[in-house]
Amino acid sequence: MIQSIRVFEGNSFDPYTNLATEKLLLDTVQTGECILYLWQNQNTVVIGKNQNAWAECRTLLLEQEGGKLARRLSGGGAVFHDVGNLNFTFLMCKEDYDLDRQVEVIRQACALAGIVAEKSGRNDLLAEGRKFSGNAFYQDRLHAYHHGTLMVAVDRDKLGRYLSPPKAKLEAKGVASVRSRVVNLTELAPELTIDAMKQYMKQAFAQVYGCPVSTVVLTRTQQQQISDLASAYSSWEYLYGSPLPFSFQCEGHFPWGHIQLQLDAKAGIVTDAKVYSDAMDWTMPEILEQVLVGCQFEAAALQQALAAALVAAEIRKDLHTLLEEQIL
Repeated sequence: MIQSIRVFEGNSFDPYTNLATEKLLLDTVQTGECILYLWQNQNTVVIGKNQNAWAECRTLLLEQEGGKLARRLSGGGAVFHDVGNLNFTFLMCKEDYDLDRQVEVIRQACALAGIVAEKSGRNDLLAEGRKFSGNAFYQDRLHAYHHGTLMVAVDRDKLGRYLSPPKAKLEAKGVASVRSRVVNLTELAPELTIDAMKQYMKQAFAQVYGCPVSTVVLTRTQQQQISDLASAYSSWEYLYGSPLPFSFQCEGHFPWGHIQLQLDAKAGIVTDAKVYSDAMDWTMPEILEQVLVGCQFEAAALQQALAAALVAAEIRKDLHTLLEEQIL
């Protein structure tokens, strides 16, 4: 049970520092405690843990225009951050995790700004039917977090300029562009500012949890740990990895997310596998990669391996159908 709540406001616009800070807060949050972390990135595209950077973002354009690409620990899809966007993270031990309560903080914060918000689907928050917040989730052995965006006054032209979601995803949602599905909160509350939204979030945090709010203070050692981890998070290897020189590729879009399979086969056996996905289950791609390597490269054997994978039944069923449609 949550008995104390603390807030940490980031003072950097660097995505690698901010994501490293998030990881440190996750590792150090105590039992019975919830930390609300508020932070902002400057001109950044953040992709999910298992996404293919080149498929989700116009990486060269982003770099040429001074932007940064970052990869988070959680699953889900790519998002654009600028200083008109306020990011939030709720961090706690796994036994204290309560998504409904965390979402209620956001809903009440929006209400303080005069905006009615509602949860929609697997990870979106809507106002007047349009998305202003995308959410994602992560947990390790002991801890968990729920983080997301609050679009206060984001540059929507850049949002559409840098993000390049797969064509199948756009067709599945029945829309012509990324920009048409979203709304800035300032369109609904013109006087709203980032600073005001921070105050509303802190006020709602205290209201929902019924506790006084204290402030997280980082030690000098923790600040150095953040700096070291930020260096790792900004490395080319972490951001891009190494796509296979694949001999087979297929992809599909399903209610649980988009997935792309890349398989390299030699002498009829899968020798390497890479799975990219924006599914909320960040463990799923690695599980699938492990079961596919060593399989005979033919539909029935691959389907049999996937049927035994420790992932959701709906994912196994959809992947079975996807492979059935391929000529192997």
